[in-house]
Amino acid sequence: MIEGELKEFLDKKVVQYEKPDFIKDDPICVPHRFSKKQDIEIAGFFAAILAWGNRKSIISSCNRLLAGMDHAPYDFIRNFEEQDLKPFLGFAHRTFNATDLFHFLGFLQYHYKTSGTLSLETAFSKYLKKNDSDTEPALVSFYNSFFDEETFPDYPRRTRKHIATPFKKSACKRLNMFLRWMVRSNAKGVDFGIWKTIKPSQLVCPLDVHVARVAKHFNLLQRPGNDWLAAKELTQNLKLLDAKDPVKYDFALFGLGVVEKF
Repeated sequence: MIEGELKEFLDKKVVQYEKPDFIKDDPICVPHRFSKKQDIEIAGFFAAILAWGNRKSIISSCNRLLAGMDHAPYDFIRNFEEQDLKPFLGFAHRTFNATDLFHFLGFLQYHYKTSGTLSLETAFSKYLKKNDSDTEPALVSFYNSFFDEETFPDYPRRTRKHIATPFKKSACKRLNMFLRWMVRSNAKGVDFGIWKTIKPSQLVCPLDVHVARVAKHFNLLQRPGNDWLAAKELTQNLKLLDAKDPVKYDFALFGLGVVEKF
């Protein structure tokens, strides 16, 4: 397809897939259970972090996690003490286990109590400048603060594999997906648009094997490996189709790859 035809085709696929019907079978259904900003971002963060494997399994693991928080994640994060972690001792999703979870909970509690803000947004946005072309500086700095040895001297080294960073060449698919959920407009009823200091134009497209396959079919991606440079290459090409909101095409590429087996 030539560029004009490709944009028209993918725009139609965005319309087809970016609608509330998409939510029920996707991990984004987890934060959609909540209305408070902090509950949405905490539930969304865990839903994105656990988003590998079968989607039913992902949602099931999130259900178990939220049940342990009495379905009030922000209240739990703000107030939990060591004895409140006992229900999670047996928690596991793939290679993510209770050891990892306890550090995640500790980081979130530290952030909400010390950052001077009531949002997880600043854990990313404070490292991002208005003229940064994408969220790479935010993702690198978030990783560094998540595992800061002065703040968390005893953090479990094994947990580093559960937070991706461009510094290690990762495509950062799950974090990019989380940022898409929080930043993009809620006009279509799927994403939330509750974070305002990161611009949709700065987002990087979540890249997995399905999205990469479809992107390569349409010559939107040439790089062979699904790494950070590939995610940036795809996003730059999507900006040719929509400079202000390139990551909306995640719906089209994902839908074509996963639903239509394109």
